[in-house]
Amino acid sequence: MYLNCHTYYSLRYGTIKPEQLLAIASENGVQTLALTDINSTSACLDVMRLSKKYKIKPVLGVDFRNGVQQQFILIAKNNQGFQNINAYLSKFLHNHDLQIPERPDQDLDDCFVIYPYQNDKHFELKPNEFLGITPKDLNTLKFSKWNEFKHKLVVLKTVSFQNKKGFNTHRLLRAIDNNTLLSKLPQSEEGHENDMMLPYNDLCETYSEFPKLISNTEQLLETCTTTFDFENTEPKNQKCLTENETSDYQLLKQLTYDGIHYRYGSEVEQKVYERIEKELHIIKKKGFVSYFLINWKILEYARSKNYYYVGRGSGANSIIAYLLRITDVDPIELDLYFERFINLFRQNPPDFDLDFSWKDRDDITNYIFNTFKHTALIAVYNTFKFRASIRELGKVFGLPKSEMDKLTRGKYNLNQLDQISQLVIKYSKYIEGFPNYLGIHAGGILISEQPIHSYCATFMPPKGFATTQFDMVVAEDIGLYKFDILSQRGLGKIKEAVEIIDANYKEQPPIDIHDIKGFKKDERIKDLLRNAKAIGCFYVESPAMRMLLKKLQVDNYLGLVAASSIIRPGVAKSGMMREYILRYRYPERRKEAHPVLQKIMPETYGIMVYQEDVIKVAHLFGGLDLGESDMLRRGMSGKFRSRDEFDKVKQKFFDNCIKDGKPEDLVADVWRQVESFAGYAFAKGHSASYAVESYQSLFLKAYYPLEYMTATINNFGGFYNTELYVHEARMHNGIIEAPCINQSFTQAVIKEKTIYLGFMFLQSLEAKTINRILNERQEHGKFESLDDFIERVPISIEQISILIKINAFRFTGINKRELLWEAHLKISKTVIKEDIVTLFKTERVNYNTPELPSTELENAFDSIELLGFSLCNPFYLLEKHSISNLRAKHLTQLENKLIIIEGYLITTKNTKTSNGKMMHFGTFLDRDGDFLDTVHFPPIAAKYPFRGKGIYSITGKVMVEFDCVTIEVSKMERLAIIEDPRYSVNSLNPTFQNKKSFQDLKMVQG
Repeated sequence: MYLNCHTYYSLRYGTIKPEQLLAIASENGVQTLALTDINSTSACLDVMRLSKKYKIKPVLGVDFRNGVQQQFILIAKNNQGFQNINAYLSKFLHNHDLQIPERPDQDLDDCFVIYPYQNDKHFELKPNEFLGITPKDLNTLKFSKWNEFKHKLVVLKTVSFQNKKGFNTHRLLRAIDNNTLLSKLPQSEEGHENDMMLPYNDLCETYSEFPKLISNTEQLLETCTTTFDFENTEPKNQKCLTENETSDYQLLKQLTYDGIHYRYGSEVEQKVYERIEKELHIIKKKGFVSYFLINWKILEYARSKNYYYVGRGSGANSIIAYLLRITDVDPIELDLYFERFINLFRQNPPDFDLDFSWKDRDDITNYIFNTFKHTALIAVYNTFKFRASIRELGKVFGLPKSEMDKLTRGKYNLNQLDQISQLVIKYSKYIEGFPNYLGIHAGGILISEQPIHSYCATFMPPKGFATTQFDMVVAEDIGLYKFDILSQRGLGKIKEAVEIIDANYKEQPPIDIHDIKGFKKDERIKDLLRNAKAIGCFYVESPAMRMLLKKLQVDNYLGLVAASSIIRPGVAKSGMMREYILRYRYPERRKEAHPVLQKIMPETYGIMVYQEDVIKVAHLFGGLDLGESDMLRRGMSGKFRSRDEFDKVKQKFFDNCIKDGKPEDLVADVWRQVESFAGYAFAKGHSASYAVESYQSLFLKAYYPLEYMTATINNFGGFYNTELYVHEARMHNGIIEAPCINQSFTQAVIKEKTIYLGFMFLQSLEAKTINRILNERQEHGKFESLDDFIERVPISIEQISILIKINAFRFTGINKRELLWEAHLKISKTVIKEDIVTLFKTERVNYNTPELPSTELENAFDSIELLGFSLCNPFYLLEKHSISNLRAKHLTQLENKLIIIEGYLITTKNTKTSNGKMMHFGTFLDRDGDFLDTVHFPPIAAKYPFRGKGIYSITGKVMVEFDCVTIEVSKMERLAIIEDPRYSVNSLNPTFQNKKSFQDLKMVQG
């Protein structure tokens, strides 16, 4: 009876959750309803999946609207109709210039069309078209021409809200959508306050004078049947890469055996062949053959284009993936657990996360869309967050910014707030988690056997690729499994570094960056790992990873693989990271492991480190079968829908252990470790893939640090910002130069030991200006003077001022203040046009400019303004002379001593204690450029907060644990820097208050 039901996927309009809609319908005795969200089919599959639980037959459709103006409703008679609706809706979602017409402008077979009733309009209806009569239309219908066509009329009772609170929420969402005050929201932008579901009998009573409308509606709904099989989770991805499944399997087998020589050479152990046959058998049985071949096809194209990539995920546990060159991880060498990658109980294919350089990924995505017929990116639901909602609703209610700031910081007593502020808090909590708008998944792509529109409509984000209206969880529910095409800057750094090295060292053989076996034995790399000197290196440069490497003193591949997973929150949270460090460093400690756990995980000393350890422990310690063990692993991931099944598995784990005679406290402790993983731990193959890339970057850092840091700077760093990588290059004896008109390019370049920063790092310098400079220099050679530059390059005074301030014309030998005067006198502020070539060159007028000296100190402040950081040592900008001569290198000798030291803030990590209080970890540089690591417990974090970038005086106790030094902070204050001389009355004669001479400053300039 309900032909127009909305969920909260009618974005910023509906207020009912999908399952809640079914529950409301069940309570009201409704057996069939049509889900017709506004311009959306996001909720359709979810409602179909959940409908059996509520014994309701859902019918699928869409409410087509321009804004809130309803044009018509389309309802699918069957699956083909649903596909037609999705394709039709997608036409408008792909092209925002198209308006939805009053009537469908194409034949939509297998669909019903329902138009809103308009008394003054009368038009001919096709056999599949009807007019919808709302309760408020009933009185006028009696006197309308349409009353004579009762066979074409149906009940149209819209459902958008559950109750009055839902309607109030709707009004707030409409105000947010219209960016207006609630008091100024036009009524035309709202739904009707009575758009709520009535009990079935009450609805029939409302239309009792028009029984024909009721029967028409019921007959229409009975005609509609759309089905999706959620029980059969057989993959719905593209079934074949070749002409059929048989030839697909033959191709997979051939590629596998062809890859043996490349990976293993001529001497191959028997267990390699045994593993191959075991995997091929299960891959075929589970229907995953095409999944492997499609990944292989994508990467074959990548190799043809010489793109660097890393294949990771649980699929990295597979020898087939290794032989097909999807991954670079040898499961035989690492003894990777086969059942984590795939087993007969597992429904979904193994994960392959394919990482490409950020520069190459778009081409890979293009290739996929051009090669495979039914393809789409996956959406993510960007939801309302509590704090963001406070701001949105604060604006709707007209709260001042200061009040919104107070509410977002949580600095209030709810009972002491005024009524408006209480409403803001109340409704911010209510809409938290509501979908706000659709975004794009980080890398998920669907390659389907059936058209994507069989499942949902698609929209076209700025990225330019069709994107589903549902997320990856809904896709997996129906059996559509994503291919992950991801980008990361680490691969871009490696590729660019190799290109720079090959260009700069032409006399030596090209680098084989894939010589991982050689890298594992390299002593220089071992030294970098042991001493945690890995800034710029993939996955091993963060403060937490740097400290972990120091504590473990890892210098081998397997140790790094373990460290890549130990650092994850699950292992750390359980307290097992510390225990792993103890057992790693002190072999006698390993005897404390339970014998069963030691036997299951000998390599990690009886400690769960990898995802597959959950399966092993559940299976071998807890007595669960592999299907139940995998259910346990998935239950930890946060994507698992049914907690009931998970709880049953948990209970069986405990029952089996107790029945087996294991002590209850041991079982509880093991379970705590299992539970703490919470989806964070990596599969071992995944960690091993990360470690491969880490070794590649470590090799480049060990042998070509300046070239590698140049590539790092050009790829916008990694964990840290550009400033730290510039600093790291300087620590390796690099000379850093500001951008230069005659030496620099768009990106940074290295010439021997000198790195010239690129023009792209200058804030507000336009790309067209950069291109003009570089094109002119390439065609006609270097610039000889400022006049020569102005003559050859059309440029505005604003743009040339940026270049002069960064001292890009220093080759002229003229002070930049004088150059600025000249530029202002010689360049008009009018719109710049391209120069017209003339036969004779007009001589420039030269003006006598006053002598206006600039200083190195002004250069420092100009670089802070234009680059975001100074090219001099920031400690030389302190207002007062240092009161501490301590450096990071002294701290190992001062364990448990209270010290005062100064540090330049690099980064902070905020976290919460077990009781919810905020604490911080800080990373600083000392005056020599070495790292200082600090811990700020909640009382200190509250009393001495970080106050942005700068140099801090840090008071605290020196703590040394496993050779790793931290400062437990007891007091901290940010130190003042000198006044900016560019705006000082003494700017022509500045002095250093900290007694450092200009010559000192020059020494640390690039």
